[in-house]
Order: sequence, then C-alpha cells, then structure tokens
Amino acid sequence: MSKEFWEQRYQTRDMPWEKGEPSPGLVDFLAAHRGLPGETACVPGGGTGHDALEWAKAGFRVYGYDIAPSAVQLSAGRARAAGLRAEFRLADFLRDEPPFAFDWIFEHTLFCAIQPDERELYVRAVRRWLKPGGHYLAVNYLIPDTDGPPFGTTREEIVQRFSPFLELKSDWVPRSYPNRAGLERMFWWRR
Repeated sequence: MSKEFWEQRYQTRDMPWEKGEPSPGLVDFLAAHRGLPGETACVPGGGTGHDALEWAKAGFRVYGYDIAPSAVQLSAGRARAAGLRAEFRLADFLRDEPPFAFDWIFEHTLFCAIQPDERELYVRAVRRWLKPGGHYLAVNYLIPDTDGPPFGTTREEIVQRFSPFLELKSDWVPRSYPNRAGLERMFWWRR
C-alpha cells in the first residue's frame, strides 16, 4: 500500500486499527520485564503513537516512525499532551536508512499491513535498524486473510523468515484487544 493510501486513511479517520490504547501485549510485556537492557526503542508503523508512548513510560528513548504525515502529527500531539518524551518522524521503515541502530524494535501488526511481496524487505529492514545484540519484539496478527490489509500470516512463516538472522527467545499468545483475542502471537527475538 502506498504512502498516499495510508495518509488518506488517517485524513478520513478510516482507522479500524486505532484502539485508543497501546497493545495489551506490550503493556503486559513491559510490566513483566522491568529493567530491560538498552536505551533506545524504535516503533515502525507506529500509527497514532500509543505503543511508542508506552516505551517512553518504561524509560526508553523512543522513536516512532510512520509513512503517513498525519500519523506522525497525531503521535507528536499525543506525546505533548501526555508530557512524555518521544520523537516521531516520517520514514519508510522498509526502504529508509535508520538514523542509528536501535536496542529494541517493537511492532504491532505492521508485518500484516504491508503487501506480502514486501515481507523480505521487512526482514532486511529489521536487520538494518536493529543493532547487534538488540531485541525485536513483535505482535503478529495470525489470520488467514489474503485480501488485506491486514494480510494473514502464520507462526511458521514468521519463524522461517526471521530465524536465519535472529534467535527466538520466546513466543506466546498475548492479551489482545477483544476483537483480536486468540488471533495475535507475540515474538521476542534477539539479534
């Protein structure tokens, strides 16, 4: 999907993914793992900033990225209103070079939002944006849909794509939004 597609979705407020709160799986993960290593967190495809702000609350220097200018503006406004320090920037995670390598990358259903034929670009982007020894934490939407976004994926596909480059520390079914209960799987990888 193009930058224009996503920007139009924000402009028209056609955002069924917007739940008004951070990913429940992320909230639980950060609460259960106080004192995580590293200082920086990257949230690509961060939408309106809820997940990035959760990382900021946990003490990380967080950067949220999106290809839609309206998403970046909404996120920055939300950070100011909450009094939290987070930077939001316009960037194409799949194609752009990172400003630096991050300790953590967190994504919530970005993998399922991109065209399936761009998934190899996504894997390369994670390798490019994540520092050696860094952590990649993802909430993937395991649905069968092929007419997305969202586009379906499976645990097997995720493991096949990432295991040549990252070590899978753990994966589990997280607490989710009510309409996604049992359909999401959280993966914690280390580079």
